[in-house]
Amino acid sequence: MTQPPDTSGLTPPASGHGRGPRTGGPVLDARVESLLDELRVTSNRDQLRELFVSVVRVAQDRLDRLDLKIANAALREIIEGFEVFAPYRSVPKITMFGSARTLPTDPLYAQARDLASRLAARGWSTVTGAGPGIMAAGLEGAGPEHSFGINIRLPFEQMANPFISSDPKLVSMKYFFTRKLLLVKESDGYAVLPGGFGTLDESFELLTLLQTGKAEPAPVVLLEVPGGSYWHAWERFVTEEVTARGLIGREDSSLYLITDDVLQAAGEILGFYRNYHSLRWVGDRMVIRLTAVPTETEIAALSEEFAGICTRGPIEVLPGPLPTETRQEDHLELPRIALSFDRTSFAQLRRLIDALNALPSAPPPPAGLPVPACQLARRA
Repeated sequence: MTQPPDTSGLTPPASGHGRGPRTGGPVLDARVESLLDELRVTSNRDQLRELFVSVVRVAQDRLDRLDLKIANAALREIIEGFEVFAPYRSVPKITMFGSARTLPTDPLYAQARDLASRLAARGWSTVTGAGPGIMAAGLEGAGPEHSFGINIRLPFEQMANPFISSDPKLVSMKYFFTRKLLLVKESDGYAVLPGGFGTLDESFELLTLLQTGKAEPAPVVLLEVPGGSYWHAWERFVTEEVTARGLIGREDSSLYLITDDVLQAAGEILGFYRNYHSLRWVGDRMVIRLTAVPTETEIAALSEEFAGICTRGPIEVLPGPLPTETRQEDHLELPRIALSFDRTSFAQLRRLIDALNALPSAPPPPAGLPVPACQLARRA
């Protein structure tokens, strides 16, 4: 690797805008700051500085052309995807995974189409990989207004399906990893129908992200047709081979729901946000935003039941947003609770969310849809 020139003795940058990654020389640091000034960057300046510094370091490291092409294409694809989704960040979305080989005559196609249609009627949009099969079924059911596509360019397949091919809410990707990033990042829930290697890869990666806290908690429905065996066979393998060997915990099964009922699938997705809204970290505390404030009796019971995931103290109802949230104007209108979460028990955190949704003080369940089984069990 070629070493960058030694600029340590040169004049330091004139404008200081906080600490952050540096290029290795004050002259280049000053040029980065000057460029940010010229672009009149004030918001998220630290993140943009890191991007510029990363480009400088790549140039200094003299990476080979293939490395540069991969980095360049990946960043370009990610940014293009962010630009497509940016105007719709407030719209709830479900990502639907499944086989590109599922025919329109297959009952699975009807299941996917029906679920997307029912969610669209509730204001939800559907995101798919934009190809044929289950991906086409989801977008057909969602309709043009509620459809997003993230296509993958392959030598043998696939062209974007006709339900999204001319839609500006379509983006095409060269790399599976950038495509999967967007398919997971941009959605609030997930439906997975039977598929091949790609679908299994997506489902296992999604569950891994939820299990490890790399993705925010979200409902995952593994949807089958009545009498189908795909997901039950999958679960037998997970239970008898993976769980039985201690490779995952038994509680990790709470991260997903297997069903052959479209109404139950829709109820699981919509019911997840019955009372729960979102969460974030503020310092070492996890703040959970809700629709309704738990009563003193309810919060005391939750603190006792979920004491094992708290490193210290009970779960508490906050009187209002914390200072960091106020500065960032982060959902200031919502009530919130806080806990010292242990940062590892994400399946138990999912169960806490289910418990919050099942509280008597929570809003009523979505009209016309069954209450999720986990919430019914808690209320029984």
